[in-house]
Formats: sequence, structure tokens, C-alpha cells
Amino acid sequence: MTSTTPSPTPTSEPPFPTPSSATGHRGLAKLIGPTGANIVEWIVVVAGAVGLALVIKAFVLQAFFIPSLSMAPTLEQGDRVLVNKLAYRVGDVSRGDVVVFERPPSETAGNIPDLIKRVIALPGESIVIKDNKVFVDGEPLDESYLPANPLISTATTPLKCSDTDPCVVPPKKLWVMGDNRPDSKDSRFFGPIEESSIVGRAFVLVWPLNRLSML
Repeated sequence: MTSTTPSPTPTSEPPFPTPSSATGHRGLAKLIGPTGANIVEWIVVVAGAVGLALVIKAFVLQAFFIPSLSMAPTLEQGDRVLVNKLAYRVGDVSRGDVVVFERPPSETAGNIPDLIKRVIALPGESIVIKDNKVFVDGEPLDESYLPANPLISTATTPLKCSDTDPCVVPPKKLWVMGDNRPDSKDSRFFGPIEESSIVGRAFVLVWPLNRLSML
């Protein structure tokens, strides 16, 4: 008698896993319909993009509009710059940096919350302004970013920074000035600023495009 070996029972392969997003979309479509599901997904995408942009603006990069001529000719009124908010979390402030900082409490004129100026002197240094030049610790400052024969005066400013009474920068503070020296309210008016008040370093001029340049 011939015996017959039973054929093995075929086993079915598990279905290919469905991506969770597709599963979620189908489930959402069952609840509110395909159109409603698409709308919800777009809302989530847009909300995520806005949230990411807000995080970048708050902690990494921010664009600033230049409202005055106080930094001319480096920055003209209406220019826009990008500010690196992480610059001084990983490095130190350097002379010549163009920084955005919170308006000092003593500076009550205007309603602009943040100002932009150039760092001229660091903590512990002394400033004397004479003969249309700025002297830091007795040495004339090389300011190639200024126009030729700039007018640098303290005739109408509260702080004179004279030979007999130099302006000394206290610890954790900075002396800042605008590049447009005859038309800039800066440390000659409100004194040194707190390092902690710095928002970030302006590093690139992005608008107008024909003046795109690093700062």
C-alpha cells in the first residue's frame, strides 16, 4: 500500500507594514473625510514650520531692520542685517564687532527696543576722544570702516572722554559707538553698555541685495 505524504500547509506571509502616516491619514479620512484630513495635515505642517521659525528667531538667527543713519556708511537707513544670537555663547566680544543690544534704561528717546552699534572698547580699557580720533589705552584706534576725515566730537555729549578725564569701561561692560559719529547716540551719551544686554552679533548685510556683504 502506497502512502501519500501530506503536502505542507502553505503559510501566509505577514502583510507589508503600512506606514503609520498613511494609516493615520486613512483613519482621519474615515472620521472627517479626505478633504478634511488633507486640511488637518496641512495645518500640522504649517504649524511645525512656524514653530521652527520661531525657535530659530528666538535662539539662533534674527533679521533686524536699520531705522536710522547712525551706522552709515556701513549700514544705511532701511538696510536689513542678520544677527547671530549664538555668537557670544561660544565666543567673546571683540573690538570692531557690530552688535545689537537692548536699549539702555537711561536712553529714553525713541521707542526702538534694540540698538545697533560697533564695539570700540572692552572692559578695563580707557577711551580718550580728541583731534577727531578715538584713543584706546593711549593708542589711536585704526577705524578703516569710517569715511575719510571723520568728525568725532564730544562737544555736545554728556561724556567728554578727555585727556584729563578719560572714560574707563567697567567690568562686564562695553563702549559702543555708531560709525556715523556726528549723528549717533551711543556710549558718549548713555555710557558703557552691559555685556549681558547684547542680543547678538550682526554678521551679514542681506538687504538690499546690491549691497550684500559680510560685516
